[in-house]
Amino acid sequence: MGVSVTGAAPASRPTAPTPLDRVIPAPASVTPGKNPYRITRGTQIRVDGSRETRRVGEYLADILRPSTGYRLPVTDRGAGGIRLRLERGASGAEGYRLDSGPSGVTITAAAPAGLFHGVQSLRQLLPAAVEKDSVQPGPWLVAGGTIEDTPRYGWRGAMLDVSRHFFTVEQVKRYIDQLALYKINKLHLHLSDDQGWRIAIDSWPRLATYGGSTQVGGGPGGHYTKADYKEIVRYASSRYLEVVPEIDMPGHTNAALASYAELNCDGVAPPLYTGTAVGFSSLCVGKDITYDFVDDVIRELAALTPGRYLHLGGDEAHSTSHEDYVAFMERVQPVVARYGKTVVGWHQLTGATPAKGALAQYWGLDGTSAQEKERVAAAARNGTGIVLSPADRIYLDMKYTADTPLGLSWAGLVEVRRSYDWDPGAYLPGAPASAIRGVEAPLWSETLTNSDEIEYMAFPRLPGVAELGWSPASTHDWDAYKVRLAAQAERWEALGVDFYRSPQVPWPTA
Repeated sequence: MGVSVTGAAPASRPTAPTPLDRVIPAPASVTPGKNPYRITRGTQIRVDGSRETRRVGEYLADILRPSTGYRLPVTDRGAGGIRLRLERGASGAEGYRLDSGPSGVTITAAAPAGLFHGVQSLRQLLPAAVEKDSVQPGPWLVAGGTIEDTPRYGWRGAMLDVSRHFFTVEQVKRYIDQLALYKINKLHLHLSDDQGWRIAIDSWPRLATYGGSTQVGGGPGGHYTKADYKEIVRYASSRYLEVVPEIDMPGHTNAALASYAELNCDGVAPPLYTGTAVGFSSLCVGKDITYDFVDDVIRELAALTPGRYLHLGGDEAHSTSHEDYVAFMERVQPVVARYGKTVVGWHQLTGATPAKGALAQYWGLDGTSAQEKERVAAAARNGTGIVLSPADRIYLDMKYTADTPLGLSWAGLVEVRRSYDWDPGAYLPGAPASAIRGVEAPLWSETLTNSDEIEYMAFPRLPGVAELGWSPASTHDWDAYKVRLAAQAERWEALGVDFYRSPQVPWPTA
């Protein structure tokens, strides 16, 4: 985008450490202490004997070594320094405790994911220059005190649409690293749509080779081999993100229909599609081969995906009658269960009967009809979990203002405050708070072609979505949040992250 902040770095760095309550997402509990810990040439990263703890320690060392210039050995011996330890306790699968004082920093968690999230807080407590890949002057101070932290919701997601435009494995990894900094724990990959099919399926090879050969605007497209997809899954797992793959059906299927004529009711394959209109395509609900196709795709994708979920899409099936849609979902949801996964669908799934344990992803607007909202709320009262992705709040592809050069505006303009200033627990009338599983920020890619453009639309809105998913409702305050958000700008610059300088945020001047 070329909209990064310009200006020379200050000649001397502030020596006061970042306060513990400056972290995003806001921690559940902060108790300030007196004296800070200083990382020095003699600092060690101490781990217990487990492989997972060592892996988190090596990850931390990889971040700290280039900017500090220190060796920072990862060891299970010695005292002081930075200590990572697993200990059974009440912090849950993702919570952690961070204790800091003159003699060292200790991060304690019940599970490796908690240690990893604690490391993200530690990163944010260090000067932004810690993110650079060349030696910086320091000093490297961590404020004294204690953070005790555990997430509000178990689903804190981000969706990346790789179908409208294809993004390489390296581009997806870059986004994963950015998500991890803010404790996002789900990466939803939108792998198929009218404009491109992005995952190799051995039993239907033309899906990827032909259906994946284009994208919006007619570019070369692309697809992931099974090895590519496994590498994305592996890398996400190393950052404690679970990959949720999506094959959208019965609509949004032109790439598949173009690849195999027999999937069409009339037996005629349509041409490949490079536009952006939606709602015109549908699998042939009455044909047996449709369900052979669905079974093969789900079976192969489930075998590649260690996570618990598989997303069936189900939105904007405007070319499928209501009766056909219900019949299709009744046949297809059990296939997901057969291969050991839990169904996720866009909230239109509630127009059929969601499978037991299924999740519905709500993408309506503040102004969506009361009837549609009540249908989703009724499903929630009946046991369907809800993931909230309201399009006029946290669709990251919506323009910030009318003159934003990227993005769409069909759901409205979504400035930073609007994306942050709502409560997931009270958002959907009639839905019990216990049904809300969390939040997810989708990033659709009709107008996005590279990492700079992804980042410009995701930042600075994404950290706010992460905070809605992680932090207690009691910490939610725009006026305090915007100050913490502004302080992230220097970190994004150090990481080379492009971002939108919203006038709603009091960014530091160079």
